[in-house]
Amino acid sequence: MIYLKTTEEIEKLRASNILVSKTLAEVAKNIKPGKTTADIDKLAETFIRDHGAEPAFLGYNGFPKSLCTSVNEQVVHGIPSGFVLKEGDLLSIDCGVILDGYYGDSAYSFPVGMVDESLSQLMKITRESLLLGVEQAVSGNRVGDIGYAVQTYCESHGYSVVREMVGHGLGKHLHEEPEVPNYGKKGTGVMLKKGMVICIEPMINMGKRHIFQEDDGWTIRTKDRQPSAHFELAVAVDDGKPDVLTTFSYIEEVIK
Repeated sequence: MIYLKTTEEIEKLRASNILVSKTLAEVAKNIKPGKTTADIDKLAETFIRDHGAEPAFLGYNGFPKSLCTSVNEQVVHGIPSGFVLKEGDLLSIDCGVILDGYYGDSAYSFPVGMVDESLSQLMKITRESLLLGVEQAVSGNRVGDIGYAVQTYCESHGYSVVREMVGHGLGKHLHEEPEVPNYGKKGTGVMLKKGMVICIEPMINMGKRHIFQEDDGWTIRTKDRQPSAHFELAVAVDDGKPDVLTTFSYIEEVIK
């Protein structure tokens, strides 16, 4: 069942997603060599609670932390720990909040200090592919149009697209229908309608697309241990132009 949101509900979703945006910007100030992923997680949890919300991931299906922190070859769902970040790492952070009963969900990949040019390019292309996917999130298009835009752009630059992990609907639940793959064919899949709210989140690998789940039951990494990047925005489908509920502007003010 796909739930179309009212204007009021979309504004509540916007508020929760803006808080996620601000949380990611807050933790961005502390992403540096010598910090642990647990340090960053604690900062995020405090910031979220101080702003009247709850961490959406904490306890979700048993997940033990407030953020997903995935380093280098980890694709998604990395568990914050005593792992110490070092110069040249790529850190992907996925953050979720519950504010006034509605979910916010966004992800961003950060360089830790100075990173290799190949990692900078991977992050750049992944972020650009997300924006191309977002452009397709208008009423009358189909989910396959989003996936096609992401896939063709990334593959044209020599990267691979993770198939098993996909975007999703968002509302009073963290994961709603429809699924939003980062690959696909134009004109196929679920029809997009005004009032749908979806998360588009490319997970793009430098090497092959194949992934593996670690023994902790959560962390997903690339099978070939090549780096992976992850960016995510929440978008309300609208007529003619997508309504992007998340923003990267707070983050990019910090990292610039």
